[in-house]
Amino acid sequence: MPRYGPDSPDTTYVPHAYPEARFDTGEVAVNHATTGSADNPALVLIPPQGTSWWTYEPVMRLLADAFEVFAVDLRGQGRSTWTPGRYTVDNMGNDLVRFITGRVKRPVVVAGNSSGGLIAAWLSAYAPPGMICGAYLEDTPLFSAEIRPAYGQGTSQVVGPMHQLVSKYLGDQWSVGDWQGFLQALPRELPPALLRGLAEMSGRSGGYFGGDEPPQSMKEYDPEWARAFWTGTATASNDHARMLAAVKAPVLFAHHYHAVDEETGTLLGAVSDLQARQVQRIITEAGQRCDYRSFPDAAHAMHAHDPKLYVETLRDWASTLN
Repeated sequence: MPRYGPDSPDTTYVPHAYPEARFDTGEVAVNHATTGSADNPALVLIPPQGTSWWTYEPVMRLLADAFEVFAVDLRGQGRSTWTPGRYTVDNMGNDLVRFITGRVKRPVVVAGNSSGGLIAAWLSAYAPPGMICGAYLEDTPLFSAEIRPAYGQGTSQVVGPMHQLVSKYLGDQWSVGDWQGFLQALPRELPPALLRGLAEMSGRSGGYFGGDEPPQSMKEYDPEWARAFWTGTATASNDHARMLAAVKAPVLFAHHYHAVDEETGTLLGAVSDLQARQVQRIITEAGQRCDYRSFPDAAHAMHAHDPKLYVETLRDWASTLN
């Protein structure tokens, strides 16, 4: 079984539509791609778990006339440095503080999807004052990515069992690498409701995964990420209620497909209605603006599946920021 990652570049990476560069923060080299003019406002796009910067290629060309766009790979993803034992939300947030300070060199709007949205939320709360102009949280698993959240379902009742399966069959740094075993285990080890929910979230009604080899995005991903979120080490020092109460910039929270399985109580989607209401309440009570947009039929990664709607949503909201 081939191994993937920085030590196996020939079996891992392929060219993409935009040139890539790396910015060294001291601990990690943050891989990224840029487009647009430096005369425009700066926008940092943060991808979700298991995905690299190029998931944003469809929207980058649509945003280039209004922003200078920086699409990044988080540590352990894409061509950025893999850091065994150090996949935490705090570390990833600090990576981007250093990236914005040293590479972008001016205030930014941040937009993140899923776990990338957790990093965007972290930046809106904990980045140096004045660094973040606004944060677009695209279907972000606030509370639901925690082991014991203050509100609603925790990760074991959401996507956590999938993370456990990824860790079991692929292993940290692809040390197990049993892709076929992983595919065979999906219908055997995951509840049917969760499989249906994952398919709806992904926009692939026929199934969440497939193929004889991992998709390109998974080849560029350290599966230790999955273990870190399943066991809670990724979020242990990142209490979401406390983080949201510290938000210091306007937020747009976009809520996509979600449902609750009546038989098991499993949350099918990234975040429940209860959790979304609490996000809005806590940010508002902290004295910050929190806009909410509901897209109940949208795939989890709307930026990849409906680029036009994503860009319209982002641009309309960003135009209202001071």
